Amino acid sequence: MIEITVNGKPTQVDRPMPIAELIQNVEVPKNYLAVEVNEDVIPREQHGEYVVKEGDRVEVVTLVGGG
Repeated sequence: MIEITVNGKPTQVDRPMPIAELIQNVEVPKNYLAVEVNEDVIPREQHGEYVVKEGDRVEVVTLVGGG
């Protein structure tokens, strides 16, 4: 198991994994707009390649409507 932070919450996952796989395995909104790892925005086309590792800080950004 490795520990990462997802949206400010410590999270354990089985192993280092691509962002696309991580998003399927942890609770994040499915209508997310962007993913940031260690304060760097990772383009959506790289989500299948970019591997999240031990200690990484992942932020999943969504759009919230309001009035």
